[in-house]
Amino acid sequence: MLSLGTRLEWAGMHRRAPVIALACSVALLQLLNACSDGGDALQRIQSRGELQVVTRNSPTTYYLDREGENGFEYALASLLAQDLGVELKISTAFTLEALFETLARGEADVAAAGLTFTADRAREFPHSTGYKKIRPQVVYVVGSARPDSVADLVGRTIVVLADGGNAGELRRLRDEGFADLQWQEVAGADAMELLDMLEAGQAELAIVNSNEFEPQSGLYPQLNVAFDLLPDKELDLVWYLAPAADNTRLQAYIDQFFLRLQDDGTLERLREQYFRQSEGLSREHSQAFNLNIRTTLPQFRELIEQVAREYQMEWQLLAAIAYQESHWDPLATSPTGVRGLMMLTERTAQEVGVSDRLDPLQSLRGGSRYLKDLKRRLPRSIREPDRTWFALAAYNMGLGHLEDARVLTQRQGGDPNSWDDVMMRLPLLQKQSSFKDTRYGYAPGGQAFHFVKNIRHYLEILNWQDISENKPLPPLKMEDYLPEILRGSELQAL
Repeated sequence: MLSLGTRLEWAGMHRRAPVIALACSVALLQLLNACSDGGDALQRIQSRGELQVVTRNSPTTYYLDREGENGFEYALASLLAQDLGVELKISTAFTLEALFETLARGEADVAAAGLTFTADRAREFPHSTGYKKIRPQVVYVVGSARPDSVADLVGRTIVVLADGGNAGELRRLRDEGFADLQWQEVAGADAMELLDMLEAGQAELAIVNSNEFEPQSGLYPQLNVAFDLLPDKELDLVWYLAPAADNTRLQAYIDQFFLRLQDDGTLERLREQYFRQSEGLSREHSQAFNLNIRTTLPQFRELIEQVAREYQMEWQLLAAIAYQESHWDPLATSPTGVRGLMMLTERTAQEVGVSDRLDPLQSLRGGSRYLKDLKRRLPRSIREPDRTWFALAAYNMGLGHLEDARVLTQRQGGDPNSWDDVMMRLPLLQKQSSFKDTRYGYAPGGQAFHFVKNIRHYLEILNWQDISENKPLPPLKMEDYLPEILRGSELQAL
């Protein structure tokens, strides 16, 4: 059974009427906006002092984390707003249809939501140049019959997002010779809904874009890519603009903005930051950690021990956190702007009184203060050592999302005060079927899971090393107590 509110449409059935209705509504909204608004879009944004962007709540676009708003599309939109010298206002839509209706009504200047370029959309909405290439992929359940070509899709239960570009690609393939090709169109805004349907056995195959499957593939170990739907073609992700106003200058500005981000490497850094898959600790990472214990840690150990004493915590724990965050690099900087040994954001640094995030002592004190504050704010019912693991998860993803995971745990019959129980639910915050019913929505729970797991691994290694370094010496032999003159052959003769 499909979840309440999810609309399924078989392609070829009841399809033309909704499309015509949407086209008419969009055209009417464009006419109304043209009469009431219009004008130069770029000038209007600058006069208003605000860039209005509509997006969707998903791991590849926009979500809330421990520091507030985040996501690949949010990062790009923030940089554009900063470039324009205006504030950024974000709104979200729960379906692609609602997203484009918001844009058509003039309630947003830009739709930045991981949207592919399609000719149908371009006829209705101005758009930017492409800023990322993606590939539509056929995803199947491992263990089932793996399709190798479009011909193998005929007769299979296929799901695809309604109003998305991939539904159009399927229609094109059907018109080009695969007349028996059928599929279900799911009204939603996130491809993870499709992956959830595959996992639940509600469909055999899903058409999902590469940028949406790759970062989340670890959440779906039973799913894999069968083949690229369009093996010789990549699709462009673009931003769409509100159709009522004159977008000539705004469109040119955005195109130049993307070109600058491409040339200076910012786009590539953001792609790496948001689209790489979170992984557990590999053998190579463990080896690198042990090497850094010998080569890098000695430079900071005295400082780490000092701060650990100040905040009444194990120095090994503080060292493990700092390694997980920066690999003990005091100048470390991420594409999102977090910096220093403890990788503090500007916002967190201000909260904990850090004026220079690149100063190792300030960074260690700031991170320690922040962790202690998180532990203080946790419910009293959470006991040690679980309390520390909960605080570390909140350090990575925020207290709000941690509380969502505890609520999910309780709903499923687990213990919300047990780290082992809650830890297993963290990845659920990345699944639409779960996070749609939470207070704070999507969160990179798998990342928080590995964050705590890695720190515990590093902590264990450091503790074992400390035990080895401080183990008592073996008891002295009898000859060790004797004067030098009595040792040797005389002693052996006794």
